[in-house]
Order: sequence, then C-alpha cells, then structure tokens
Amino acid sequence: MKKGIVYIWITALAIGIAASSCTKDFADINTNPNASPHALPETLLSPALVSLVNSNLNRAMRISNDLMQVSVTVSESREFHRYVIRPTESDYMWSNWYVQLTNIRDIYTSASLTQQTGYQTYQGISLILDAWVTSMITDMYGDVPYTESNRGKEGIIQPKFDSQKDIYLDLFNKLDTANVLLAKNVDLPNATTADPLFAGSANKWRRFGNSLFLRLLMRASGKAESGAVAKIRKIVNEDAGNYPIMTGNEFSAVLPIGAATPLQSEFALYRDLDFSGGKGYSEFFINNLNAWIDPRLPKIATALGLGGGYLGITSGYGTGNAPEIMSTYLNTLKTDPHLGNIMNYAELQFILAEAAVRGYITGTPKTYYDNGVTNAITFWQATVPTGHLDKEDVKWNENVSQDEKIEQILLQKYYTLFFTDFQSWSEYRRTGHPVLPIGPGVQNGGKMPSRFVYPINTQATNPVHYREAANAMGGDNINAKVWWNKPD
Repeated sequence: MKKGIVYIWITALAIGIAASSCTKDFADINTNPNASPHALPETLLSPALVSLVNSNLNRAMRISNDLMQVSVTVSESREFHRYVIRPTESDYMWSNWYVQLTNIRDIYTSASLTQQTGYQTYQGISLILDAWVTSMITDMYGDVPYTESNRGKEGIIQPKFDSQKDIYLDLFNKLDTANVLLAKNVDLPNATTADPLFAGSANKWRRFGNSLFLRLLMRASGKAESGAVAKIRKIVNEDAGNYPIMTGNEFSAVLPIGAATPLQSEFALYRDLDFSGGKGYSEFFINNLNAWIDPRLPKIATALGLGGGYLGITSGYGTGNAPEIMSTYLNTLKTDPHLGNIMNYAELQFILAEAAVRGYITGTPKTYYDNGVTNAITFWQATVPTGHLDKEDVKWNENVSQDEKIEQILLQKYYTLFFTDFQSWSEYRRTGHPVLPIGPGVQNGGKMPSRFVYPINTQATNPVHYREAANAMGGDNINAKVWWNKPD
C-alpha cells in the first residue's frame, strides 16, 4: 500500500501535477538523481532512450498491436481487439513519457550550463526528443500539460493543459531550432556509449529531426491553420539543402536493443510463453504478407506444420468464441534490435509518397512508394524477391482514385510501423487506412477509439485544469477527437 502511494506521488511530482500538500522535504527525498539539473547531458541521454523505447514496446504489444490487428489476444480479460480500452490503461504511458520528458529537458539545460564541446548538439538532440515524446503524449490524449509541465521544482504542481494545436505549432518551432543547432555539425566527443542511437553524429541526428518534422507535419496537414502543407513543401522542394532528411536505412533512428544491459530490450527477460503465448497474429496481418510472398514473414512469425505456411486468426471475435492460435511472434523478436525502431527510412518514403499523391510536393509517388516497399524489406536484412514490385498486390497503380492510392501507401506503411509505439494507430485515426475488417464481437459501436482518457491520478490531483481540458475536448472519453483528427 505504502509503495503504491510513493509511486503515485513520485510520478506526479515529475510531471508537475502533485497535490499542493506535497512538501519540499518529500520532494527532496524522492527526487530522481538522474533528473538533477547538475547531471551532465551524456549521463541522461542513453537511459532516457532505453526507458522510452521499452515503455513504448510494452504498450505496443499490449494495446496498439491488438487495436490495429497485428495480433489477437485470446484472453477474455483483454478486449483491445474489440475496441475496449479501460480507463486504468491511461496511466502507464502518461507517467513514463512525462518522467522522461523531465530528463530530456534537463539535457538542454545541462548542456547550456556546461558549455562543453558539442553542447549545441546536445541541445538539438534534446529538442528533437522533446518533440518526439510530446507528440506521442498529445497524439494519444489530446490537450495536455505542456508549457507548465515538468516544472514541479519551480512550484508548478497543477499545470494548465495546452491545446493540441498550440503544442504542435511549438513543436514545429523546436524542430526548426534543432535543425539550426545541428547545422553546426559538431559531433559529440566519445559518444558511443552516451549516444547509442547515432554515436554522437550531428548529421544523423539532424536528418532524424527533419524526418520526424515531416511525420508531424503530415499528421497536422489536414488543418489549414497549422501551415503544415507549406512547410512540407519547403523542406522537400523549396529549401531541401537546409533541411537534410534520411537518405537510406543507415540513417534510421533505431535503438539497438538486445539481450544485454544497458541496452536490454523490454522483452529480453520475458518467458517465451509470456511473449508469444496467449496471442497470435491476425488474419489481416498475415494474409497480406502471404499474398505478397513477403520475405519478412520468416523473420517475425512462426510457420505451421510441415508445409511451413503462415495463418492468422480473427480479430474482434465474439465473447466465448476465442479462436485457436495459429502463427505467433517468433521468440527471437524478444531481443531483435529492429524492435528498437523509433523512425526508419521506409516510413519517411511513404510519408513522401502520400505528400506527392496529395499534391503537397512535386515528385513521383511511384518512386517514393517503390523506395518504401524496397527499404521496408531490406531494413530487416531480407532480400527483395525478383519482380516483387511487379506483383499484382504490390505494384503501384497510377490509374486509381486518390483514396485508393492512399490505401496502398498506408497498407505498406502499416507493416513498416511494426511495434513502433502507437504510430500505426495514429495513422489509422488520421487517414482511415489501411481499411481493417470489423469482427463480429467488436464493441464501441464498431468505431476505432480516438484517444486514451486522462489518467485517473491526473483527474484527482489537477481537477480544475482537468475539467477545463475535458470540456475543451468535448468530453473525456475514448471517442473524443484530437485536434488533427477533428473534422473542420
């Protein structure tokens, strides 16, 4: 009981939303030393990345994969595949994201104070990671604490909630600033351990930041007030020389997690039964890969019987009608570094393909699409089969409607986002693609949930600002639309 209370208060303090009765002595006792403003940035970066990627993997497996029909859980107690998300699910990611956001912002402050070699690069890295983490928070909840968040040390313990529109516009500013800082091209000294993502390469961090910029701009592109379309055009066509982006898989942002510490995967210590038991791949996920004769299948899924084929099961099955599990996750995925994906080159190519189809940029959609398909396969160290891009279910079709082209792009992108936090779910909410079958037991009126509700702890410790945010969102429920998903 006491451990549970301490955990709640530590989390609330890190986010800056602890109750006003939280005393200074309590805060001093329970402050995470890694979050100290005096900590050097190189001591904060790697632990923050590992924590974030592993937290994302945990919930991708538990929630997002089932919602998006990657997998299907056969336990009746977990109904995500039926579009049921209970309020108790909201706290885990909120807490983990906000705690690491404190460390990320401390990287910026510490770099400013120390003025050591590469401090501008650490500042740029901090801004990119701030944009990444904050975008996940606001995409999954909507209006959230931002300008006053993570400021408990300043006495702000009940922060206001900012509108998602304002948050996105400020994230764009942060990514622009990061691009300028990293243009100085100062690599981090002795950063192989401190920076497990890009080993201190300012150039790779800059390309990741601008590619992430395009992800967020595309997400906001349906809102004219965001200015996203003009910015996409500027980055890709008008001022590309000043906005370098990923140009190959070697620039992908993938944390090389595995079996050993300090880069130990979330799943490394799972028993095989806990990882691959109790759920199987869905029919939708497996059937497309079967149709494409996709070489990624043997790298991620178990084959059945002597024939070595792959089968999925029905998502959204009715209560009491759990199907027999067929193909499951390969247990080698538990320590596969590909699951450390934050953003890869193939995703960027599909973003550019969609932008070209919508007329946001010049360029040939087929070229971007083909690059995406090819690099999504080679990302997994698999060989692209001869004639793969000419297969009936793979080849680019210029003679269909815009919506059908978007479906083709987003279907391929769906597989590229395998185990990548909640990106596939966010893309589905934004576009309605890929089109997913609706099972007979699906609830929530057959509608894909639009967000997480606010955590119960937040409702209790910041009630005034919580109610303001809930009213602004149109109600605190899983069907309330976030800003970029609301119809004009």
